[in-house]
Parts: sequence; C-alpha cells; structure tokens
Amino acid sequence: MYIHERKNLFHKPKPASNPYLIMLILLCIVIVVAVMRDYASGKIWPPFVPTPTPTRTVNSFLVEGDTHFLAGNLDAAIESYNKAILLEPENIDLRVKLARIQVYSSASLTTDQERRDRLADALAVVDEARAMAPYNADALAVRSLVLNWSANPALAGDRTKDLRNAAEADALAAIQLDNRNALAKAYYAEVLIDQFKWGQAQDYIAQARENGEHLMDVRRVQAFVYEVLQEYNLAIDWYQKAIDVTPNLTFLYIRVGTLYRHLGGDVNFETALEYFAKAANLNSQLGIEDPIPYMAIANTYIRMGEAMIASRNAYRALAINPYNPSTYGQVGVIYYRARNYEGAEMVLKCAVTGCNAEESCLAREEDPCESNITTNKLPLSDSTVVYYYIYGSVLAGLHRRGQDDRCALASEVFKEIRERYYDTSNEFTRTVLGIVSASENICGITPGQVFSTPVPTRDLISTPTPQPTETPFVIPTHTPTP
Repeated sequence: MYIHERKNLFHKPKPASNPYLIMLILLCIVIVVAVMRDYASGKIWPPFVPTPTPTRTVNSFLVEGDTHFLAGNLDAAIESYNKAILLEPENIDLRVKLARIQVYSSASLTTDQERRDRLADALAVVDEARAMAPYNADALAVRSLVLNWSANPALAGDRTKDLRNAAEADALAAIQLDNRNALAKAYYAEVLIDQFKWGQAQDYIAQARENGEHLMDVRRVQAFVYEVLQEYNLAIDWYQKAIDVTPNLTFLYIRVGTLYRHLGGDVNFETALEYFAKAANLNSQLGIEDPIPYMAIANTYIRMGEAMIASRNAYRALAINPYNPSTYGQVGVIYYRARNYEGAEMVLKCAVTGCNAEESCLAREEDPCESNITTNKLPLSDSTVVYYYIYGSVLAGLHRRGQDDRCALASEVFKEIRERYYDTSNEFTRTVLGIVSASENICGITPGQVFSTPVPTRDLISTPTPQPTETPFVIPTHTPTP
C-alpha cells in the first residue's frame, strides 16, 4: 500500500543547508585574512607600486671603498666613501679616511689645477670632520697631511709658509691628544722634512715606526725622509716596504722607478723601466688612463740615449690625454731632449700659449685632422716655467731671419718669464734667467723687450735649418721627478 508523504499545511519549510557552500565561504575568509596579514607585513605590495630593492649599508660601501683603494683605483674608492657618507653624514671616520684617499689620489693628477682642486676637496671633507669632532686626533692628523701636500710651492705660491705652519699645528695637536698615534707622528715628520728640519724629522718618524711600522703611510714617509737626505738605496727599500702593504698604488712604483733612474747606470735604468711598466700595467688592468708612467718611461729612454723609443712613449702619453695642456708640455720637453726640435715647437705651444683644433692636430700628428681638440694656456708657475723657457729656446734656435716670426714670439714668452722671475737672490730664479738670457742673445732681444716689427707669417710645416742650443733642464723640487 502506498502512503503519501506528509505535507506541511500551515508553514513553509526551512531550506536545508548546503555543506559545499559553507566550505567555499570559509575558504574565501581564510584567503582574505591571509592577504590582509601579508599586506600589513609588507610581503604583498599594492598594484602599480614598484618592488623595493635591498638598501645597501654603510659597511658595504666602506668595504667597497677599501677594496678599491687596495686595488689602486682611488677614484672609485672616493666614490664609494662619498656614498657611505651620504648614509651616515655624522660618521667622523668615514670623512677622515676619504680625505686621506683624496690626498693620495692627487699624486696621479697631471696638472697643478687638478691637484689643487682635489686637495681642496680633501680639506673641505676633513674640515667637516674637525668641526664635528674638534678633539679627534685622527681628524687633526689627516688635516695636517692635507695642508702639507697643499703647501707645495708649485700649488700654493705665497701661501706655502702659512699652510705648512697650519699643518705643523694640527700634527702637534694630534700628537698631544694621542701620543701613540703613529700617523700623526709620520705626517709631522713629513712636515718637518719640508721645513728642512732633518734631525727632528728623523726622530718623529722613528717614533712613528715604534707603533705603526706596519702602516703604508709610515713606510712611505720613512722612504721620503731617506729620499730627501739622498739615501736613495734606503729610500728604495722603504718604498718597496710600502708597496708590500698596498701593492697597487701606482705613485709608489713611480717613486721607486724615479730613484733607480736617478742612480744611473744600465742596470738601474732597466730596473726603473720595470717599475714604470708595472705602474702602466696596473692602470691598464683598472681601466685608468694615466699618462704619467709613459712620461716616466720616455724620460728614462732619453737618459739611455734611445730618442726614438722615448718619443713613441711620449706620443702614447699624449694620445691618452690630448685635452690636458700639461701633457703637451711634458711631451714637448721629451721631444726637446730627444733633439726633435720641430716636433717640440708645436707641442710646447699648446702648453704655453694654447692651441686651436688645427694646431693641436699638428702637434699630435693627426692627419687628416678630424678631432676638435683645443688646449688652454698653462699659467706660468714654478712647475710650468720649464715649458716656457724651453719653448722660447726652441723658437730662438729655429728662427730664420726675415722668414718667420719665431723671435717675436720668443720675446713675448721671455718677457712674461722676466716679469714673474725677477728676484735674483733666489738660485732657481738665477738659473731660469740665465737660460732666458742665452736664448735672448740668439735673437738679439734686449731683456724685457717684445718685438713689435711686423714679420712674415711662418709656415708651421716647413723644416728650418738652425737648431737650438742645449739648455739645462731645471725642475724646482727636492728630489728627482718622473
């Protein structure tokens, strides 16, 4: 018998629950909660907002800077330290280390103005450190280093004595604050050497070695002390010890090579070339274009009587830095000493008076002339006067009466030299004026006279027959230079 299902006659029945729907709702709730939690913690970023990159720490830039310094790439080290200072502007140690690197980097710059600018940057950095910590011995010590290198007469002129006195005061203050500070004593010894106080310098560098003989700076200053005292073999030994600490600083190799060259003899010349080549190879590995090693190589080959090889290296230096008038001047001196007077004339002109694009092409033997390189006149100073008087000597020696205006040009150069160097109580000035007088006699120039008589315009490419007489090569430094 079939029985019909009972019907609800008086109310509507409630719908039965759907378990699948409940499970779906719970899943959505879990997902929303997870997303909100990750959003709050930063794991999930809003759409169209770029994903952040990891922020570098000060220590990473510091390690990077130290690595670049040890590798010899001082410009890259400076950049890394500047980035570190941006993150921690109150960090005294960062500024002190940066200023020290900036000082040493100035040794690889080729013009006085570049060195002045780099040392001015170093002074600004260390002054900020001193302002934040007036009694920090390291800051005062490095400030002494900066001031003493800035006091180079070729860079400072009349300010040399004031800068040296300030360097001495800072070094002494650093030693008083920390009597075991080896760097302060080493830098003070360097100041004393530049003040011709040999005995005191030896005492302080000996004290610096007691606590810091392992430091490159101490070894470098000890080498410098021996170098100035003309103990060249001992100086070489200590420069080599400095190289053992920092084997990739090219200026140390340049100093060792220069001292070997100064000692003379075939064996020493070959050793000098090896050190200069090491400096050039280090620059090549680091991608640094520095003409100084090639200039040093060229000057060594000149001493060896290899004029052709010397000229090739000088030309390579000019190709590396064709925009720097000082490079032209150095190459001109090398050409002159190689008796390539015609080549020296135009190259020296680019240094002494400046060159337009066509003239610089002639100087660099670029044919056809496709570059648009010009040079500015180098200001007359103790470090550039050698370019001036050699240029004047070349003009006087190559002059052909009635056919060119070389003596007129030489008279202008000699007049400028005489206006600056007039104090005959100075031995260096007497030497310079002696060279000038000899060349003036060739042209029949009265001292201080400038020719105003019109003369035919000379042909820059013609080959004149007269040759200049040899003039002394004078550089106003304590020790041999590259």
